[in-house]
Parts: sequence; C-alpha cells; structure tokens
Amino acid sequence: MASGLFALLDDIATVMDDVAVMSKVAAKKTAGILGDDLAVNAEKASGFVTDRELPVLWAITKGSFLNKLIILPIAFLLSAFLPVAVTIILIIGGLYLAYEGAEKIYDYFFPHEHFKKVTAVEDLTTMEIKEAEKAKIKSAILTDFILSVEIIIIALGTVVEESISTQIIVTSIIAILATVGVYGIVAIIVRMDEFGVKLINLNEETNSFSDKLGRLLVSALPKIIKSMTFIGTIALLLVSGGIFSHNIDFFHHLLPSWPSILKEFLLGMAVGFVVLVLINFVKKIFSKKVH
Repeated sequence: MASGLFALLDDIATVMDDVAVMSKVAAKKTAGILGDDLAVNAEKASGFVTDRELPVLWAITKGSFLNKLIILPIAFLLSAFLPVAVTIILIIGGLYLAYEGAEKIYDYFFPHEHFKKVTAVEDLTTMEIKEAEKAKIKSAILTDFILSVEIIIIALGTVVEESISTQIIVTSIIAILATVGVYGIVAIIVRMDEFGVKLINLNEETNSFSDKLGRLLVSALPKIIKSMTFIGTIALLLVSGGIFSHNIDFFHHLLPSWPSILKEFLLGMAVGFVVLVLINFVKKIFSKKVH
C-alpha cells in the first residue's frame, strides 16, 4: 500500500518536472507574440476616462479569459483530429490582424470624417462615452481572441509530441500566464499617472526624490500611451506577417536573404492593404445597393 502511494507520488513528481520544463520551452517560444500582445492590448486599453480605465480593462480581461476557455478545448480537438484546420484558422486570423494594422495606417493619413468630428468635440456625453467604451472593448476582445489563438497554437506546438495530459497542462499554463501577465502590465501602465500623483503628495517637500519620480511618471504616461498606438500597429503587422510566413509555403521561401522581422512587417502590411482595398470595395458596392 505504502509502496504504491510512493510510486504514485513519484509519477506525479516526474510529470510535474516534465510540465515545468516544457512550460519554460513554450514560454520562450511565445515570448515574442506575448510582447506583441502586450503592445496591442496596451494601445487598445488606453484612452479612456481616468475613473473608467480599470473597469474597462477588467471587462477586457474577463473577455480574454473567456477567449481562452473557448480556444483551448477546440485547439486540442483540432490538433488531434483535424490539424489542417488549425492552419486555416491562423491564416484567417492573420488576415484580420493585417487588415486592422493597415486600416490604422490609412486612418492616420486619411482620417474618416466621423473620426474628425468626434475628436473635435471636447466634452462627450455619458451615452457617447459608454458607446465608445463598448466599441473599444469589443475590438480589444476580438483582437485578443486572434492573438490568443496564435499563442495557444505556438504553445501547443512545443508539446505536440508529449502526452495529452502534458499538452493540456502546459498549454493551459501559458494561456493563463498570457492573460494575467499581459493585462497586469497594461493595468500598471494605464494607472501610472495616479501612482505618480500619490508619490508627489507623499510628503510636503517640493523637490524630494518621490516628487521627481512622481512628476516623471505623470509626464511620461501621455508619451507612453501615444507610443502604444504606433507600437500596437507595428505589432499587428508583425504578428500577421509572421503567421503568413510560417504557414504559407510561398511566403516562407520568399526573400530568404531578408531579415525575418523586416520581411514579416512588409508582408503583413502588403496583405493588410490588399484586404483593406477589397473590404472598402465591397462596402462601396453594398452602400450603393442600399441607397
């Protein structure tokens, strides 16, 4: 009886060691996409009214957890019974990310009239603020879904030769760490100015270390938030270009002497603008039919 218990504990310890090792490998392979995920979601979760930042971020985080709960079992089933479907889903997701990145670049140079009108209004009504929040939360959760698919598939690929139990545990650990880590850091970024104000008010001195650090944090936040739009756009194009390069043989062997980061960025941007032109063309056709 005792020997059987010790043998069981030894088996559990061995499995946990394997899980720890494979989790480290999976974390290293997904580090790049997690960095992109952080940049994209920091940009998505910023720009709200100060007292609404954390509630909005929490709504996005809950959506992210729900995304993982949906994606994980489907990924395990498809990987086991229909692996080609995983590739197809990745490419479709890549098309959406490329389109979103290209649309951001296009809107920067040619802003929509609606965008001009909204940004010209200094004081939005409560209803307008709520509608803007809902739209941005939906967009953030959709983008998170696509990035989550990429993260989970990459993590799953590192343990595809392991037992099904190891696959489930390792991939689930990476999925949870992705959500907690990414949105935890985003929360720190968006509340940085409030922490800076608290440091400034920490004592009555006017030029203490806490005052200097607080003013630095307060003044740095707008620059960080502004840069997130640029970084997030680059990340969208890099992630999408990486999906095309790794899953489409023609693109994989295209321009072999070019640095992969440059190749993936240009590939994501090129495909994104093609999709943007097609979607805008379809929109015009439908708008003409409606009128």
